[in-house]
Amino acid sequence: MSGTRTNGRRQPTLAQLRAFAAVAEHLHFRDAAAAIGMSQPALSGAVSALEEVLGLTLLERTTRKVLLSPAGERLAVRAKAVLAEVGALMEEAEAVRAPFTGVLRLGVIPTVAPYLLPAVLNLVHDRYPHLDLQVHEEQTAGLLDGLTGGRLDLLLLAVPLGVPSVVELPLYDEDFVLVTPHDHRLGGREGIPRQALRELNLLLLDEGHCLRDQALDICREAGRGISGAGRGPAGGAPVTTTAAGLSTLVQLVAGGLGVTLLPRTALKVETSRNSRLLTGRFADPAPSRRVAFAMRAGAARGTEYEELAGALREALLPLPVRVLGPDD
Repeated sequence: MSGTRTNGRRQPTLAQLRAFAAVAEHLHFRDAAAAIGMSQPALSGAVSALEEVLGLTLLERTTRKVLLSPAGERLAVRAKAVLAEVGALMEEAEAVRAPFTGVLRLGVIPTVAPYLLPAVLNLVHDRYPHLDLQVHEEQTAGLLDGLTGGRLDLLLLAVPLGVPSVVELPLYDEDFVLVTPHDHRLGGREGIPRQALRELNLLLLDEGHCLRDQALDICREAGRGISGAGRGPAGGAPVTTTAAGLSTLVQLVAGGLGVTLLPRTALKVETSRNSRLLTGRFADPAPSRRVAFAMRAGAARGTEYEELAGALREALLPLPVRVLGPDD
């Protein structure tokens, strides 16, 4: 536990770094020990040994709480980076030994998960039975933090993301449709011009959902001014945020509170059980979104993720989407 020696100098052990990183995250010895499966005395001893090896005080201990010293604040970042690199090394070794085995932590946005996961889960079950797929549903910002921080391995979400350290593997494009109450003047119509969005009472998801941002972009392209709290210019119809999920959004439309935009993959699931809804389709080119896998640049299992993307594209052919090639 006292550290190894390289060129006559003692070096920290991984156990010491892991213990320190856990305390830096939780600022509590008992919680940190539980998080990494180590006894509290062993964890405390590992941190003390690390301080001795480095010749620095990393923690300020009181009877009531634990604080990071200035040196601890700086070195906690380094310790986390070292552990992430070691994790990547182990991941690389695992991938070389046996592709499509072990854990794959997949992050999915809420406006994709209910409609794409059946295809993903069936694909993994049939083609990659030894892959331990773990699914995490979060909004885009949380998923990106999880990917870049190493908590997640692969994302399934709407793009583009515009993040230099993230590589996008395009899967498909899909059109948006207009969902209205059954007695709405645009209900069931074909060839609806985008300009019609200028004066509609449009219901959207809450802040943080990328689908909300996409819908607002479509409104702007249609010439509808959007500002501040989501209202257009004087005389324009308001853009009202009223739901945390698409199911609730569709129920509000059925109740006559407004209209909404849905991606076509969501249409069957969200509207088929409600006779009070109609679907209108936009004139070409219809507003659309692109969905892709996203991985860290240089990911150890990047080749596997590219193969998985290719297999998923094939599985998506029956869906109402335009499946893309790897270079699209």
